Amino acid sequence: MKLYGVVGWKNAGKTGLMERLVTEITGRGLRVSTVKHAHHSFDVDHEGKDSHRHRVAGATEVMLASRNRFALMHELRAEAEPTLEALLARLSPVDLVLIEGYKRDVHPKVEAHRAETGNPLIAPEDPTVRAVASDVPLHIDRPVFDLNDTSAIADFILAEVGL
Repeated sequence: MKLYGVVGWKNAGKTGLMERLVTEITGRGLRVSTVKHAHHSFDVDHEGKDSHRHRVAGATEVMLASRNRFALMHELRAEAEPTLEALLARLSPVDLVLIEGYKRDVHPKVEAHRAETGNPLIAPEDPTVRAVASDVPLHIDRPVFDLNDTSAIADFILAEVGL
């Protein structure tokens, strides 16, 4: 599978860019999966639901399935957070996996940047950031795209991964 990341500081526009890229690239007939890193605890089920009761009872994995989708929840308990590589190995094959976050991993990335956040660019210190999608013009040693020019960013990513 081909991999490409979207990184940036909080409120830089990563999730919106990811959403637009998935729509754009799947609209071109490619199959896309995503991985999103969370820096906080999260839940996909709710207290009182059967799946939640299974997890609370001690199940390591709980699969919730219907005719429309399934979700696999794996409780880490005393395990360390899995690596990106280990998580990718669990995905079904697709044409492209877009990864939000995991900025310290070595896959190629585009950086989302909004000037109003006041955060510095990641790109100058990270050669894995191959381009920047920004809401203001920038003068750096990599391609800079308008943050909202999803088609051009998608073209760049697909060319980078050979799709």
